[in-house]
Amino acid sequence: MSTSEELKQIVKDKYAKIATQETAINASSCCGATPSSGEVYNIMTDDYSEVEGYAADADLALGCGLPTAFANIQKGDVVIDLGSGAGNDCFIARHETGETGKVIGIDFTEPMIEKARINADKLGYNNVEFRYGDIEKMPVAEDTADVIVSNCVLNLVPNKKNVIAEIFRSLKPGGHFSISDIVLVGELPEALQHDAEMYAGCVSGAIQKEDYLGFIEAQGFAKITIQKEKTIEIPDDILLKYLDDQALTDFKNGTTGIFSITVYAEKPGAKSNKPKVKLSELQNSCEPGSGCC
Repeated sequence: MSTSEELKQIVKDKYAKIATQETAINASSCCGATPSSGEVYNIMTDDYSEVEGYAADADLALGCGLPTAFANIQKGDVVIDLGSGAGNDCFIARHETGETGKVIGIDFTEPMIEKARINADKLGYNNVEFRYGDIEKMPVAEDTADVIVSNCVLNLVPNKKNVIAEIFRSLKPGGHFSISDIVLVGELPEALQHDAEMYAGCVSGAIQKEDYLGFIEAQGFAKITIQKEKTIEIPDDILLKYLDDQALTDFKNGTTGIFSITVYAEKPGAKSNKPKVKLSELQNSCEPGSGCC
């Protein structure tokens, strides 16, 4: 469809626009990037509204799961959220880690970073920060995080192996991640595979479920577990924007499945008994030239 850099630019441009869209538009489309459906109000995202730490202004309805609900975040933990958007998962993680912990959101869309920082200021959180950066090269030092979370983001990244390697590098020994993402079983129709909107909509950039889990295992992660799985049904009125009637019938009668999975895995090694790092030390822990705030 495009080169890796072109795909990243497509996502960046789309999500800069999505940052200012109404939440209802995002919920009734594929991650805010495709036309909205008149048939289904909520296509991918789970309901966050009853989760402690939820901030309505930060919920853009762009996720496909609730990774923070499965992440086993403890008081004092350092948490990194990949593709942090307007900050919703960061604020929920902050509720779990408390005032003694630290939450770092990473996003490569400047309007999202700006929106997230405004939301953090309104909430008065001085231990939640947002860093501009590419999650294929995270602006954090090695062995920084106790926990990493992400919600429907890796499917937007061309080189998923790089991201998984970066997750491994950034986790402390004994640390873990809980990530919700879109995966496939079977092949999408050609018209969906090569459409830019469907890529930004978290569909055509998804890879095979078996390959996704294989990348995690090959990186060296342990205790790999699917914590939740659900089928994603794309409404006909969206699919017909890309497929003709026959192609739609073939797709719906075929064996291809689109799924949201929440995956847990651990970086091998014993957790340190040393005291938690001070916030002032952590704020200066990123690598020179990495773009940390």
